[in-house]
Amino acid sequence: MIQDANKLFPKSSLPSIPMSSTSSPAATVVSAAGWYDRAKAVKEFDESKVGVKGLMDAGVNTIPPFFVHPPETLSDLKSVSESALEIPTVDLSAVEGSRAAVVEQIRQAASTVGFFQVVNHGIPEEVIRGTLAAVKAFHEQPGEERARVYRRESGKGVSYLSNVDLYQSKAASWRDTIQIRLGPALADWKDIPEVCRKEVVEWDKGVVRLGTMLFELLSEGLGLGADRLTKMGLVQGRVMAGHYYPPCPQPDLTVGLNSHTDPGALAVVLQDHIGGLQVRTKEGWIHVKPHPHALVINIGDLLQIISNEEYKSADHRVLANHTNEARVSVAVFLNPSERESLYGPLPELTSKEKPALYRNFTFNEFMTRFFKKELNGKSLTNFYRQ
Repeated sequence: MIQDANKLFPKSSLPSIPMSSTSSPAATVVSAAGWYDRAKAVKEFDESKVGVKGLMDAGVNTIPPFFVHPPETLSDLKSVSESALEIPTVDLSAVEGSRAAVVEQIRQAASTVGFFQVVNHGIPEEVIRGTLAAVKAFHEQPGEERARVYRRESGKGVSYLSNVDLYQSKAASWRDTIQIRLGPALADWKDIPEVCRKEVVEWDKGVVRLGTMLFELLSEGLGLGADRLTKMGLVQGRVMAGHYYPPCPQPDLTVGLNSHTDPGALAVVLQDHIGGLQVRTKEGWIHVKPHPHALVINIGDLLQIISNEEYKSADHRVLANHTNEARVSVAVFLNPSERESLYGPLPELTSKEKPALYRNFTFNEFMTRFFKKELNGKSLTNFYRQ
């Protein structure tokens, strides 16, 4: 049953947050909310099925305390300076004339930053605009419509929820997500919300073509045949996450998405014009500035392991939305289709001089462990290190 967000979090029940120069915002909230039953509040929020969007619709002007992040997280967010540094951009139209050069550009980006943007990727502009608009339209439906697919059970083809790690994390993030299984078998057609159904399927067709090309180039960058990674079915297991970041009344106290690495092989990310995505580099955290017509690509933990650390996954995060306009991003995670097969460093990439750095595991085991922990960086790859 959908509960009224105004009853769950009425404005008058939320602690005010006075600011001072001697105490952190997070400490102030904890102090002001000494009566606060966090476990109960989290459970009531989840069972309301309204998500963060529902809180904003209810008119809250103070974020519930379980969204407030600890001082060390908040101070780290403020330490990021406006830098001219950007992740590499690769023009895929050059593949026809200078394939070796493109392979080297991607290899260099994948082995250092773990992130890059691609332009001239072949996905039409109207498909990109339509996908962003459709995902936004889903999240801006009445709460009763969104709640129809609100669930946390794994294995469902379609699910809408707020914070995949809501019950494991120390603090929640200010965002909602719709997840749709795209492959190896598309979620039941009637279960995909009609408001975004056609657009998501069209978007997936473009992602499959792009993902196949990227894996071929990445495979060549490892000195392997172009089809080595695609033969492992890494394009087949696809999940889309359509993130919605509503305007946040107190963006300096929370995040849009906590620091983490992606568990799968590769992610193709479409972000809108608002921005907020950051990636950790050797030079510190840098902004992934939105560029028209570009898609963001990032290496996942599984590809780091398969490549025996020739390629690197990178910590990344999203700031809470400080604008008055909702932010939308759409990520498709490319994973193996065979969840019970064993995965580990490819034999061709190991030797006496560079032995396998990780043990073998099934992808099902790998993902089960990921969803049982909070989003907190590299702990997943560290668990499988030999």
